[in-house]
Amino acid sequence: MTVRDFEDLVIYQKSRELAKRVYEITRQGDFKFDTRFVQQIRAAAGSVSDNIAEGFERQGNKEFKNFLFIAKGSCGELRSQLNRAYDVGFITTDIYKQMYNDCKSLNVGIIRLIQNLKDSENPGSKYL
Repeated sequence: MTVRDFEDLVIYQKSRELAKRVYEITRQGDFKFDTRFVQQIRAAAGSVSDNIAEGFERQGNKEFKNFLFIAKGSCGELRSQLNRAYDVGFITTDIYKQMYNDCKSLNVGIIRLIQNLKDSENPGSKYL
């Protein structure tokens, strides 16, 4: 499969789904009243997809890898915030487990893409 746009990337699609889920959970229960935490967790969730998109659009594999590492870091930040949301009772065990596992799975996908870019001889389309 040829990837023409960042929207074609499975990791981008998964990051969007995860961010959508974050918005859903932060509109519920006591979570919605902790506005600082809501802003923080939403920002981390959005940062994952935003960095995938920005790195892809740079059209150079070296830059793309750097942005993917940032996206991976944001995904780790989101996972930490999910831990905190669970610890204080903002989310149920089922929601926590599902979203935590989704973050872990997304990180694996990001690392695989980083490795593929490292192994590639192609420096990126801007160098062609």
